[in-house]
Amino acid sequence: MRSELSATSTVFEANRARGAVRFDVHARDGVTRRGALHESGSLRVRFPSPEDQGLSGVFVNTAGGVAGGDRFDIEISAADSARLTLTTAAAEKVYRTPGPPARLNVALNVGAGAHLSWLPQETILFDRARVQRRFDIALDETASLLLCEIVVFGRTAMGERMEQGEFVDRWRMRRGGKLVFAETVRLDGDIGAKLARSAVAKGGAAIGTALIVPGDEALIERIREASESFSGEVGISAWNGFAMARFCAQDAARLRADMMAVLARTGAALPRLWLN
Repeated sequence: MRSELSATSTVFEANRARGAVRFDVHARDGVTRRGALHESGSLRVRFPSPEDQGLSGVFVNTAGGVAGGDRFDIEISAADSARLTLTTAAAEKVYRTPGPPARLNVALNVGAGAHLSWLPQETILFDRARVQRRFDIALDETASLLLCEIVVFGRTAMGERMEQGEFVDRWRMRRGGKLVFAETVRLDGDIGAKLARSAVAKGGAAIGTALIVPGDEALIERIREASESFSGEVGISAWNGFAMARFCAQDAARLRADMMAVLARTGAALPRLWLN
């Protein structure tokens, strides 16, 4: 029996997806261009069209989704004065697994006067999915950042809900070398019951976060002017020189609409794929 379990584990491990992307961008004469690029495994990044000043990249996961035991690593550096916007070709699906969690690691480094927008499409967790995600962000004191993430617990349009599983989300942000934001969200076990609690999601199936650097009370007031159009719950605050908006909604479509309304108030340009 032990040898059979060992053989099963070996086969499982051999079939896990691995992917990594690492690249840097730099500005020259006011134009941002890509520097060195490294890709491996099933993760790719494409730069669909030349732009006047900034640069846009689209991540593609050729594995067709994320399953337990998969690992994906992304490391991006935007040098001084560069401007970069990143998104994904489609919503990322995380499938059920009886084994170890998938691991997603993202490291973002933004230099002096540079701007980075991290705007992927939704991450959809199937029932019994397990995933651990980590963001490590390093900003120069004069850099700016827009980082948005939407997580959906089950395909609500298909009548599906996530009942059991694991979702761990660890964010750490340093500005000028100083830690200014640290948070870890953990939902595991009976996730469906936890999301039903009023203090957690009040029955919502989609949550989101928008991290905006720099951000102040003036920005918060501009965002609050759009509050009457929100169809879900949106909480907004500013501290330590940045602003944050939290989202919770019954489904992904409502949350996405609320997120877009907030981003419109920041003056951010959305990726074309968000508008299709």
